[in-house]
Amino acid sequence: MSKIKKGYRVLIWTVSILVILALLLAAFGFTWVKVTAPKSFPQVDGEIHLTGLDGPVNVYRDGMGIPNIYATSAHDLFMAQGYVHAQDRFWQMDFWRHIGSGRLSEMFGKSEVETDAFLRTLGWAQIAEQEYAVAAPEAKAMLDAYTEGVNAYLAGRSGTQLSLEYGILKLLNSSYKPEPWTPVQTLTWAKSMAWDLGGNMSAEIERAILLKSLPPEYVDELFPPYPSDHPVVVPAIGENVFQPSNAQTFARLNVPDTALVAVEKNAVLLNSLLGPAGVDIGSNNWVIAGSRTATGMPILANDPHLGIQMPSIWYQIGLHCRPKNETCPYAVTGFSFAGVPGVIIGHNDNIAWGVTNVGPDVMDLFIEKINPDNPNQYEYLGKWVDMEVHTETILVGGGDPVELTVRKTIHGPIISDSYGPLIQQVEVGKQSFTEKAGIDLPEHYAIAMRWTALEPTRLFNAIWAFDKAQNWEEFRTAARDFVVPAQNLVYADVQGNIGYQMPGNIPVRKNGDGRFPVPGWTGEYDWEGYLPFEELPYVFNPSSGYVATANNQVNPWDYPYLISTEWDYGFRAERIVEMIENAPGPIDIAYIQKIHGDNYDASAATLVPLLMLVNMGDANLEGVRAIFDGWDYQDNMDSAPAALYAAFWRRFLANTFGDELPEDRQPGGSSRWFEVVRNVADQPDSHWWDSQLTADKVETRDDILKQSFTQAVADVQEALGKDPAKWRWGDLHTSTFRNQTLGESGIALIENLFNRGPFRTAGSASIVNATGWSATGGFEVTSIPSMRMIVDLGDLRNSLTVHPTGESGHAYNPHYIDMADLWRNIQYYPMLWNEQAIVSNAEARLVMVP
Repeated sequence: MSKIKKGYRVLIWTVSILVILALLLAAFGFTWVKVTAPKSFPQVDGEIHLTGLDGPVNVYRDGMGIPNIYATSAHDLFMAQGYVHAQDRFWQMDFWRHIGSGRLSEMFGKSEVETDAFLRTLGWAQIAEQEYAVAAPEAKAMLDAYTEGVNAYLAGRSGTQLSLEYGILKLLNSSYKPEPWTPVQTLTWAKSMAWDLGGNMSAEIERAILLKSLPPEYVDELFPPYPSDHPVVVPAIGENVFQPSNAQTFARLNVPDTALVAVEKNAVLLNSLLGPAGVDIGSNNWVIAGSRTATGMPILANDPHLGIQMPSIWYQIGLHCRPKNETCPYAVTGFSFAGVPGVIIGHNDNIAWGVTNVGPDVMDLFIEKINPDNPNQYEYLGKWVDMEVHTETILVGGGDPVELTVRKTIHGPIISDSYGPLIQQVEVGKQSFTEKAGIDLPEHYAIAMRWTALEPTRLFNAIWAFDKAQNWEEFRTAARDFVVPAQNLVYADVQGNIGYQMPGNIPVRKNGDGRFPVPGWTGEYDWEGYLPFEELPYVFNPSSGYVATANNQVNPWDYPYLISTEWDYGFRAERIVEMIENAPGPIDIAYIQKIHGDNYDASAATLVPLLMLVNMGDANLEGVRAIFDGWDYQDNMDSAPAALYAAFWRRFLANTFGDELPEDRQPGGSSRWFEVVRNVADQPDSHWWDSQLTADKVETRDDILKQSFTQAVADVQEALGKDPAKWRWGDLHTSTFRNQTLGESGIALIENLFNRGPFRTAGSASIVNATGWSATGGFEVTSIPSMRMIVDLGDLRNSLTVHPTGESGHAYNPHYIDMADLWRNIQYYPMLWNEQAIVSNAEARLVMVP
């Protein structure tokens, strides 16, 4: 689900065909679907012949459709994984590879040219090509084997034999045919995830824009520091830590809103494809030592939070060498990405690991001074320097090719080109900028982006090394390559150890803190390199007996380096730590499930006590307010107080802050707003309470609380009826899993082929059960725990998991949506491990032979 309200951005050029198709579906749809959909369902039983295999491969699928693959060589293992991924998820893989390479227009026509232009400007495909060219032989062999498997499945299949979506696409773009898979297309997926998980560009732009209309101290109140009473992941640092060499300073460039908004528009286009980014997503993971558990051995838990989508972003799989040896060292199970070999999150026979996003500041905007006589030159250190310039050709399904000029400076690609003509003459704000920064804003300028993901990396080397690591030392060695997107890695092993490592390329800046666009021509804000891996926070067997991360501040308070100023504000982390430290007894798997499903709303704990003290002056309002009496602040699915509070929170944010913020900068309700509100709630006379919409009155905190509650009651009554006893949060807060392409077409009959829902859902934004929604929209879920995993290191056979939709990407397949009720009710299924259980619980067995 995108941040933007769906504008039916895909396939705009085919609206008339879509309408005709919808009419045909209305007339013949059931028969067509009944006959056509099963054509794409994979063969899961029997025997198939695959050219290129070294020996036989067995694929066992359990009752949820989850495959466990057994092979005698690493080549066969990953070839089979490629084949199985393509069996279940090829449409998803095809769509993702077109994102990664900036080729969406080839599938969906001219409506995607703008997005492709931005993606081509970033150059993900070229970077992936560089990564493949220098990849180690073992990594190349894995990628090549996986590619063989995908292409073996594609051979001889087309259209609806691959997926039902191609039957619709054929009527919209008859010339499109999937091309063979390549190893580079696997590597581009890492760039997509890096965008989704790493970057503060939107916050950087938002601060710069807000400074136009608000005093700096007001903007600082809207972006408060991480709260000192909330937990940090690593509370103390060890020895041999470098000391900072110089203080960091920064300049605030008063860049015109039009330029910044235009740049941000490109980011929004990607968010509409990949889901919410930045503060709108997050994750939880924690690992608990045996000293705190019922078994005396560690338990590890993880639930990454990503944008809601259909099918699930994750593909669960087990990979087993038979036998496991030096040439085939894999015995691993967990969650993969369709399109990528290996297991991203899970456990092997000795260790388990989980990930959450660190959210480091690894993306800076540089204002480049452009030569007025040569737009392909920019000033750097007092000299005109030639840009790197090349031309990209964007092929357009059903249309003519589009030529794109890509320019690059020492700081990175010029991203202000890819939205259209750059504004060259700027008068607004120049004096203000000169006064604040002491530097004149150039008359001719462009905006370049420096980002760690725009450099070749070896990310998947880390993943594949995790899959076969046997101890903490091997795990940490593997983590060195996990440079972007930087993740919080929690660890446990069957020897009883637990640990945490933060990896990543963290910039060392000459000056500045990354919060604002900076001058590029002076060189004063350049990056000098990255923090050494040895100086990044980690902990092994902490005395606390646990490690918990929830996108909160990682580093200790006395850490000498800047990692980020954009942490999640720690409300989820605080609740997880509280539940671990106050467990009623030794912690078991059932208690971990309780933590996963915790719906405690910290913002309600701040505001409801204040609201209860306000004189409503209306008996009916006071009667409705009484439903808050005794509420435990849990946003449960069947909770009436949760429904009323959500409506109140939405109105409260708009009434308190909305009048002073631009229309497109309204508060969305993320953890930042939890902290902003917590700070201002203690100030009854804060300037934020006074509405700018009423010139003849100075509002107080109680006025805003009363106004917001009155409006909220009317909102809920309109949505759920007059009787508060019948209000249910889950009736407002629903999850609809949408196909990211045709499921957003705007034609209900087509969307209904692929989308599933709505499902009543518990939870809310910035709580442990993080089913996010935006206060600027409705209550519909926009981001979710994209899977939940619990690993018992005392007995791996006890491990549990679930993800939101189903294993299959094929509409109408029995495993398309069979996990949704388990997921929303915080229920799980066994994470089968030993071969005997896998074979005895198999729903199907497919044998692949050479």
